[in-house]
Amino acid sequence: MSTLTRVHLAYARIAAVDRPEIWIDLRPRAEVEAEARAIDARLAAGDRLPLAGRLFAAKGNIDVHGLPTTAGCPAYAYPPEADAPAVARLRAAGAIVLGTTNLDQFATGLVGTRSPHGAVRNAVDPSRISGGSSSGSAVAVALGIVDLALGTDTAGSGRIPAAFNGIVGLKPTRGLVPTTGVVPACASIDCVTVFARTLPEAEEALAHLASPPDRTLPALPQRTPGPWRVAVPPREQLGELDEGSAEAYEAAVTRLRAAGADVRPLDLTPFSEAAAMLYQGAFVAERYTAVGSFVDKAIADGVDSLDPTVAGIITRARDIPAHQLFADQDRLAVLRTRALAELADADALLLPTAPGHPTLAEVAADPLGANARLGRFTNSTNLFDLAAVAVPAGEVRGLPFGVMLIGPAFTDERLARIATLLLPEARLAVVGAHLSGQPLNSQLLALGAQLEQTTTTAPVYRLHALDTTPPKPGLVHVGEDGSPVEVEVWRLPAEGLGRLLTTLPRPMTLGTIELSDGTRTPGFLCEPTALREAPDITEYGGWRAYLTR
Repeated sequence: MSTLTRVHLAYARIAAVDRPEIWIDLRPRAEVEAEARAIDARLAAGDRLPLAGRLFAAKGNIDVHGLPTTAGCPAYAYPPEADAPAVARLRAAGAIVLGTTNLDQFATGLVGTRSPHGAVRNAVDPSRISGGSSSGSAVAVALGIVDLALGTDTAGSGRIPAAFNGIVGLKPTRGLVPTTGVVPACASIDCVTVFARTLPEAEEALAHLASPPDRTLPALPQRTPGPWRVAVPPREQLGELDEGSAEAYEAAVTRLRAAGADVRPLDLTPFSEAAAMLYQGAFVAERYTAVGSFVDKAIADGVDSLDPTVAGIITRARDIPAHQLFADQDRLAVLRTRALAELADADALLLPTAPGHPTLAEVAADPLGANARLGRFTNSTNLFDLAAVAVPAGEVRGLPFGVMLIGPAFTDERLARIATLLLPEARLAVVGAHLSGQPLNSQLLALGAQLEQTTTTAPVYRLHALDTTPPKPGLVHVGEDGSPVEVEVWRLPAEGLGRLLTTLPRPMTLGTIELSDGTRTPGFLCEPTALREAPDITEYGGWRAYLTR
């Protein structure tokens, strides 16, 4: 599918979902289509653009050249001189930005309702909040308008909306993605985050976004060989959860155990105490440093686009005494030492992403209380300089439920590998160009697939050499006249299999393949009509043997 066609489909999807509150500004359609044509021309000329055809959105506090940066406050708007590095790097890889998305004003909130552009409604249940502050970015991905979106995460803004909308949210190690060109919330702990519908897509985007570390890498504990070690707190330390959430969380723990993870206990107390400090302590003063003078002047001038809850949080931070900040820093250092000690013998900490999923009405009735509850598990992550990934983990009462894995700085890749154990998996049998070492095997690896076994089919198939680029065979079921054929069985995220099938060219089809042990698994077969002039190579026993004949 051409990039231009994908752009046309995206604009059709925008019209179909009719969610204007997602966006602050969309780029002119003619401009986006011209960029798509240019990318298609570059691809035709042989240019390598790894993210060609991918569409993305950027949170409204991230600079996109040609659109105003507002941070959710029209009176604050300024024209950026250039794309933020995060935006520029995705565009350099071939991705196209459609526009800027709505957010909790000045990235202050976890609810997605604190905006003069309106509350961003949940992608699954419009009566529920989408989560914030990166609300528009998350919903644009969840509704299938864009493939990727950029958000920010200071207290959970890249994880809460991921959980509420059933998508993946990567919150990388602080500093891994530049925050230049981002209106700060708390500059010392802000992170640029990635939303995607699948973990491999999010990881691929992060690979293009990341910079070499701008600080000395910490001395991580040497990991001893063995299964992944995942820390889980006692149930009573999780506090009050919405009905069904505890059971969904326990189901995630059970999936990790079943996948071979070593689940071990952890005292969550230092994490919980630090989470409470983010807004109840002096650290919120940094929000006043970021935009406080603007908010003071806007209030004096009677600007009506200020969200009253956000303005109240920021102006109250102005009066926090300096001595409280130093006292809180000392206390945080003690809590961080305790937290890292708890994590020392674990690769990751597994937590629910949020304790519950409130309605729009519930947040309107108690905006501060509802928001504070949502950050119970997310607030401490950046204060402790940790990395995190949030992934879907089923449903609770028909709504998406999510969990997150948290680990030390610069363990981002490790967390993603553990997260794959939580995702629904599918099996796929391959016999040709997707085999290990073959030209299309990289497609499986990019989707997070792992080789389960090499075996053979039941003796009811024949293999033919197709005239394709790259060369590949066609497997067809023939019954008694067949022979065993070498096959690899791969495990991959279920959504990854769906993505692979959208690119499957004819005459290849997905069917059920019977293996030599009598089990059956989905696999690549071939339409019989394509085999009329394709040589029968079954006698070689498999594609690799045929290639080395």
